Amino acid sequence: MSEKGRIEKIGVVVSDKMDKTRVISVESRTPHPLYRKIIKKRKKFYAHDENNMTKVGDVVKIVQVRPLSKLKRWRIVEIIEKTERPK
Repeated sequence: MSEKGRIEKIGVVVSDKMDKTRVISVESRTPHPLYRKIIKKRKKFYAHDENNMTKVGDVVKIVQVRPLSKLKRWRIVEIIEKTERPK
């Protein structure tokens, strides 16, 4: 956890069509309650990107913040891995 006990998650940018907003897909692995097989679960988070620095495919770290809009409650704090997009 980061400063002040804020929740952090790592995910992949799946949409960059909005201005200053990115959709981040976070994958978690959890065992099935009965069969104990590992299942991948994905959840999407709307995150604030002030300078529009991230693109689709980038791996980013997001941190939970106060509500910024109806759906945005996360902010991108670090770009872990940039992807090369063909030109």
